[in-house]
Amino acid sequence: MSKKVLITGGAGFLGSHLCDRFINEGWKVIAMDNLITGNPNNIGHLFGNPDFKFIQHDVTDFIHVEGDLDLVLHFASPASPIDYLEMPIQTLKVGSLGTHKALGLAKAKGARFLLASTSEVYGDPLIHPQTEDYWGNVNPIGFRGVYDEAKRFAEAMTMGYHRYHGLETRIVRIFNTYGSRMRLNDGRALPAFMSQALRGEDITVFGDGSQTRSFTYVDDLVEGIYRLAMSDHAEPVNIGNPQEISILDFAKEIIELTGSDSKIIFKDLPKDDPKIRKPDISKAKSILNWEPKYPRHEGLKITLEYFKNMI
Repeated sequence: MSKKVLITGGAGFLGSHLCDRFINEGWKVIAMDNLITGNPNNIGHLFGNPDFKFIQHDVTDFIHVEGDLDLVLHFASPASPIDYLEMPIQTLKVGSLGTHKALGLAKAKGARFLLASTSEVYGDPLIHPQTEDYWGNVNPIGFRGVYDEAKRFAEAMTMGYHRYHGLETRIVRIFNTYGSRMRLNDGRALPAFMSQALRGEDITVFGDGSQTRSFTYVDDLVEGIYRLAMSDHAEPVNIGNPQEISILDFAKEIIELTGSDSKIIFKDLPKDDPKIRKPDISKAKSILNWEPKYPRHEGLKITLEYFKNMI
């Protein structure tokens, strides 16, 4: 008999790729999304599949799912700076109330629960690279705090259910990820740079561009998440690519890849923007036997074809 998984945020960038993965693994998949940032086109190819169901619903309200569930993946949340700055209250609610509702459903169904957390729980880190035992350097009342603290609370709530109720829980800390189904206007570096380059516009770099990021191709991320979901490890695990690059060098890389004549312009760095970001993936290697397979240039070529079609 097929196992069944509920994926909240299932019409989003990451959620939709997870729908594909679990369908391909023989699971029955329920995608739940209120579509404030998700897009039905991301899962349109699954409509009509007897093993797939979509429910339009806000997970901050009571969640009802008929029948058994074996796994709940909680991926519902605005996840880009533009989104959570425009929707601060919704971001806080889905990290708190939404996580509570999703955990309650998992408990009621006797299902395993996996939380999509983020490298943003480390804030503007004072250690480098970031390990899972680092507590972070976060401004709780800054503009980014609505996202950072929502995810930190969600982690605390998840561990509370694990320790108090004995719920099987997993926590993935996701580092910068890219690939098809990203939105052009979501405010993150890659879609911004690619769309600007493809249109021949100036590429906007914030600050002097010396801040670093580590970019993971979406297929690598999904593989890591799937392995974590199937594992027996309850504490947070970093899933990301430790190949670090400065934002300025990344912009130059995108210009070269696209063959664009775009020029780079600089604007003020947003407040509390992290200066460094690089995962320590020792735990993922040892526990999950996972590490990223896609070199950045290979993943970017695949992603570029998607953005060309979008534009």
